[in-house]
Amino acid sequence: MSANRPVIALTLGDPAGIGPELVAKLLAENDAVKDTHTVLIGDRWLWDEGQRVAGTSLELPEVASFSEARQHDCPVFLAMDTVSPDQVRYAEANAAGGASVLAVLGRCIEANKAGEVDGICFAPLNKYAMKLGGLGHEDELHWFVEKLGVTTFFSEFNTLGTLWTSRISSHIPLKDAHSYVTEERIIAAASLIYDTLKKAGFAEPRVGVAGFNPHAGEGGTCGREEVEIIAPAVEKCRAQGYPIVGPYPADTIFLKARDGELDAVVTMFHDQGQIAIKMLGFDRGVTILGGLPMPVGSPAHGTAFDIAGQGKANLPPTRNAFNLVKAMCSQ
Repeated sequence: MSANRPVIALTLGDPAGIGPELVAKLLAENDAVKDTHTVLIGDRWLWDEGQRVAGTSLELPEVASFSEARQHDCPVFLAMDTVSPDQVRYAEANAAGGASVLAVLGRCIEANKAGEVDGICFAPLNKYAMKLGGLGHEDELHWFVEKLGVTTFFSEFNTLGTLWTSRISSHIPLKDAHSYVTEERIIAAASLIYDTLKKAGFAEPRVGVAGFNPHAGEGGTCGREEVEIIAPAVEKCRAQGYPIVGPYPADTIFLKARDGELDAVVTMFHDQGQIAIKMLGFDRGVTILGGLPMPVGSPAHGTAFDIAGQGKANLPPTRNAFNLVKAMCSQ
């Protein structure tokens, strides 16, 4: 046993989706959780169901608390009773499933506050189910921020490993996106992803900023945000010691990223980056909740209700998410 190994909480995700199956497949890989103290947390019946769907039969020692994890060299199971089998139907988002996710993640957060957990990797969840189950925020990131008392800038990051994206606004109506285009938010988003890339092992991160308007405003003739807000924000980043570049037109910046000229792209709204990065690698993408006091990650895809319970779930994004959380815990 090594006291230096990070303790990582691993959750089963939405009970009606592919999360339990993915977790079963992940833990069945011999090297998947190497060099960690992994605590699988959730309902016993749901773990058993995930194994049934995945065709695995792994026995995990059961613990009563996260603090016991360091006593074991193998993954352990921490049982919670959050939802019953008769409350769950595959491919159905409901309040019971959403409340279950919130209860499990809440327990993980409390363990982090107590110094018992270093990072969290959660299987896919369903925002609609979570809102039915009591989530009063626009997404899980804002919920984490409130629970952890974060007061500084935060952002969801999406990554394919060698390419990351962040954004200055997230799950908001597109008609409101322009109001988030401020120097303060751009500087915060760019510096946060730069610092996070450092923690993820990038020696000298190359971060580019996208424009807001078509063709990055065409010198101010097709929108003034680039001239009046975005370019000055980039210059202020550079003055602070961050080698940020841009703004580049949003319809070409990802060509630079694809060709290896950039490690990360700061986008101005959700779909500007999400469409590009999912086209480049939806089958391997990872979501990191940036700006939190601990690494929190998940596969970038959703609950895949169309294949839930069928044993068809694709493991690589979940494996990548776990590996990235592990790497960030070790920095």
